[in-house]
This record gives sequence, C-alpha cells and structure tokens, in this order.
Amino acid sequence: MRGAPRDYFDLLKPRVMSLVVFTGLTGMIIANGQMNWFLGAVAVFCIAIGAGAAGALNMAIEGETDALMRRTRLRPVAAGRITKNDAFAFGGVLAFLSVALMWLAFPDGLAAGLLALTIVYYVVLYTLILKRRTPQNIVIGGAAGAFPPVIGWAAATGHAPLEAWILFAIIFLWTPPHSWALALYTTEDYANAGIPMMPVAKGAKSTRLQILLYSLVMAPVACLPIAFKMGGLVYAAVSILGGAFFIYLAVRVYLSRAGDHPEGGEESLYDVKKEALSARNLFAFSILYLTALFATLLVEHAITGLMS
Repeated sequence: MRGAPRDYFDLLKPRVMSLVVFTGLTGMIIANGQMNWFLGAVAVFCIAIGAGAAGALNMAIEGETDALMRRTRLRPVAAGRITKNDAFAFGGVLAFLSVALMWLAFPDGLAAGLLALTIVYYVVLYTLILKRRTPQNIVIGGAAGAFPPVIGWAAATGHAPLEAWILFAIIFLWTPPHSWALALYTTEDYANAGIPMMPVAKGAKSTRLQILLYSLVMAPVACLPIAFKMGGLVYAAVSILGGAFFIYLAVRVYLSRAGDHPEGGEESLYDVKKEALSARNLFAFSILYLTALFATLLVEHAITGLMS
C-alpha cells in the first residue's frame, strides 16, 4: 500500500467519525446497562473503526467524483495519494474487524448486526444506489448516520427499545436540513459532479422550503427525550431553546435567496457570498445544536450515574 499514515487517517473521515463515536457513546451511557468499562471501550472502538471503514469505502467508490468538487478534491483517493484498490482493501479490512470484534464482545449479535447494517447501508444503499439517482439521497441515506446511538444502546443492554430509536429519529430528521443548508452554497460543485442533491434537482426555492419543513418536525422530536425521562431540566432548556433558534435560522433561509445563484464552494465550508450567509449560519449552528443535545444527555446521565 502506498500513501502516508496521515492519508489513511483522512480516509476514515475523522470529523464524521468523531460525531458517530460521540452519539454512539451517548446511547450507551443513557441505556444504563451494567456494562464494565472494558466492554464499553471495545464497543466505542468498534463503532469508531466501523464508521472509519464506511468512510474509506465511500472515498474509494467516490474518488473520481470527489476530484470534481472543490470541497472534496483534496481527499486521499481524489488527489491520487492513495489508490482506489488500497482504499477498498483498507476499508474492507476495517469493516470486517469492527463487526467481528463487536460480535465477539457482545455474542447476542444485535450490536454487531446493527453495525454491519450501518456499514452496508452507507456504502451500498447510499453511495452506490441512492446518491446519483434521487434528490432524496440524503434523506434515505441519512439513516446510516443515525444508527450509532442505537448500536451503543444495544451493546449496553442487548436491546434496542423505543428510547434508542428516538435518538435515531433526532439525527435522521436533523440530517436533511443540515446537509441541504450546505448544498445551497455548494450547488455548482454537486452539479459538476452529476450528483442530484436537492438544489440541483429541484431548485433552491424548493430546497429552502424543505429545510424549513424538516426543521419544524425535527425540533419537537428533539424534545421527546424530556417526555421519556431521558433528559432533565438542562436538556429541556437546550432542546427547546436550541430548537427554537434552529427554526428561526431555517425561516431566515426560507426567506433568503440562498442558492438562487449557485456557488461552487471553496475549500472552507464557511466562505460564502452574502446571499448565502443564512444557509451557512444554519449549517454551522446545526452542528453545534446536535452536539449540544447529545452532550447534555451524556453529561446529565454521567452525573446521575456518579451520584447513584
């Protein structure tokens, strides 16, 4: 295999991996299972390398496409620093190891099965089938990024109850407005690469409306952990106030002209024209919002565990 260690690290999509690990750990802690620290560390490790495997396989498949987009052209396969075959081999080995180790650590098979499903879902259903065929690609494919808290919950308890799927639903509904806000100011990149993201296929006006509609559904769903006793007073404040501000930003996007004059995007995700500022602001806040939701749940349950 050629390529520097840094290139193989970049294949793992470390920023995406960090969010996956974080949400998976949150699901594990909230589940209140009787898992010892070693098995917990194994589960987090498996989720991490499983996410990295999916990222590497995605880059192997998307090398030529990534090379056409300014935002992704410096990725290892797109830039020619790692061959497609090496990326496939690297991702395939990691995928096998992550699922096999999860199965050995948790023989009931639920966590391992969900992890395998997540990898296959992202690589096959999203990357190979949906991404180039439908503007709903990120809606359906976004489920892959919503599985980690369910996997963490299953590892901790051997079950995946309704509460785990509420966490899934929050991420699932968050993904379209998050991704489409970015797509509004990188439309030209997607068009050049032949990817029918919503602004390319349906236009900016339709995309802005759908961002608002998804936000109006997602924000109340993010408050469900309060009703299910998963989140306390701090979570209530974060979810209600954060959701209200998310909707406010989505309204700003809807009323704006973001995406009306397509931009190719820059290597920086935050370098945009004035008319696209509302979309950029929503994209940036959406990351903070999801992180705050799960961080609050994690901290509240960690404190409860220490006090009990």
